Amino acid sequence: MPQAPLPLCSVLILAGGRGQRMGGQDKGLLEWQGRPLVSYAAALARPFSDDLIISCNRNADVYAGFADRLVQDDSADFPGPLAGIRAGLVSAHHTHLLVLPCDAPLLDADLLERLLRASAAAPDVVHMLRCGTQWEPLFSIIPVALRARIEESWNQGDRSPRHVFSNLGLQAVDCPADDPRLANLNTPELLYRAR
Repeated sequence: MPQAPLPLCSVLILAGGRGQRMGGQDKGLLEWQGRPLVSYAAALARPFSDDLIISCNRNADVYAGFADRLVQDDSADFPGPLAGIRAGLVSAHHTHLLVLPCDAPLLDADLLERLLRASAAAPDVVHMLRCGTQWEPLFSIIPVALRARIEESWNQGDRSPRHVFSNLGLQAVDCPADDPRLANLNTPELLYRAR
C-alpha cells in the first residue's frame, strides 16, 4: 500500500549563532566542497516545503539567496538556538516547523521524511532525532500551536531547546548512535577533516 503524502511544513535553518568555535566566522557561509554550508540544508529541505526560513543575525544579503524569508533574534547578544526557533515559529506559514542546523551537510532526505511521518502520526507533540541515547534538538519538528508554551518557558529563563521541548510531549525519532548523517561541521578542525 502506498504511503500517504508527506504533510507540508515550514522549514527553519538555524544560522544565527555567534560562530565561537569557528573563531567568530559566520558558520553557515563557510565553504565545504565548494559551496556554503547553509546551501546543503536549503537544497535538501526545499522539496519538503514552500516556506523556507533562515534564522541569521548577520550577512542577510547572502542568506536571502537561499530562503523565502529571513528571521533574526529579538536581541543582539546571540542568546542561542531557541531564540531563532522562537522567531521561526512566529514566521511559519504552516502548522509545523521543521528545524535544521546550517552545519550538517551530510543530512539526507530519509531522516527528514522520518521526522515528517512521525509528526503526521502524532501531530500535537515535538518530534526530535535521537542517536542512541543522545537527543538532537536542532533536528526536530515542532507544532506551531505550541509557540505560546515555548514563549512561556523562554520568559521563565529557560534557554535549552531540549529541556523546553521535553515539557511539550517530546517523542523520539531514533537513528543509530554516531550516525554520520548528523555530523556537525562546527569547528575548523571538523570542517577541514570532512573535506
